[in-house]
Amino acid sequence: MTLTIKPAEPQDLDQIMTIENAGFSPAEAATRASMAERIRQIADTFLVAKQGATVVGYIVGPAFDQRYLTDGLFEAVRPNAAGDAYQTVLSLAVSPAHQGAGIASRLLTALAQVARAQHRQALTLTCLQRLVPFYERNGYVNEGVSDSTHAGETWYNLVLPLADELQAHDGHENDGDPE
Repeated sequence: MTLTIKPAEPQDLDQIMTIENAGFSPAEAATRASMAERIRQIADTFLVAKQGATVVGYIVGPAFDQRYLTDGLFEAVRPNAAGDAYQTVLSLAVSPAHQGAGIASRLLTALAQVARAQHRQALTLTCLQRLVPFYERNGYVNEGVSDSTHAGETWYNLVLPLADELQAHDGHENDGDPE
């Protein structure tokens, strides 16, 4: 079945919460009220992957004016501001039955496309150490341990500079050979 990626809608909330609670510990997971507020406030950067009417994954985060996420971003959401330089990723999750099919990577790519269209400089997120290799395979750079104390875990700052990504996709990347 074909995968479609589009902005989240209120009727997607039940399926989103099932995936959220399957993918994150109770200390890490967003609340239902928080996810509903994200759909209301930042639907343009809350994308769901669907097979037919079934949500199989999602990615969400607000625009932000700082390079690295702060714990406050997980507590309150505000509408995306046009001048914010960074697109954050607060949550990326795929249903257990659909993992390993490249859906998470497709969601990252789709959000990067939205961020470029909104003239953001980079995507930024925090993740646990075990997920760093996944994000690095998707072009993100590990910029070290985050100041976050969210859920009592050690988090790492990962950043995808959009200008560099565009340059690489245009075939102008520097391969180290002088011309």
